[in-house]
This record gives sequence, C-alpha cells and structure tokens, in this order.
Amino acid sequence: MNVQSIREIAKGLEIKPGKLNKTELIRTIQTTEGNFACFGTDYVDSCGQLGCLWREDCLKPGGK
Repeated sequence: MNVQSIREIAKGLEIKPGKLNKTELIRTIQTTEGNFACFGTDYVDSCGQLGCLWREDCLKPGGK
C-alpha cells in the first residue's frame, strides 16, 4: 500500500500524519484501532492476524 493511501486511512481515523514515515504511520493506526503496533517487527514471524490490513506489506521481503 502506498503512503498516500495510508495517509488517507489515518485522516479517516482523525490521525494527523504529519511527517511520520510509512512504518510509524501504520503503527499509529494499529494502536488507534486497538491493535498491537507490530508492523515491520519480528512479530511477523509468528503473526496470526490473517485479516490485518497491513499483512501483505508486512510479509513482503524487507518489510520488517
């Protein structure tokens, strides 16, 4: 997912994206949604969040 799309999601959740990079922005969204801020962390190796909006990006090589 591109950064502009992520910024739109953030705005919809009343998050001000400011100068956050993609990873920081996704983690802020995860926290706002009440989820773990796990995007791009080592947690991906044991992640069971099959419905996560960020899963595809997170699992890409170099995503963590």
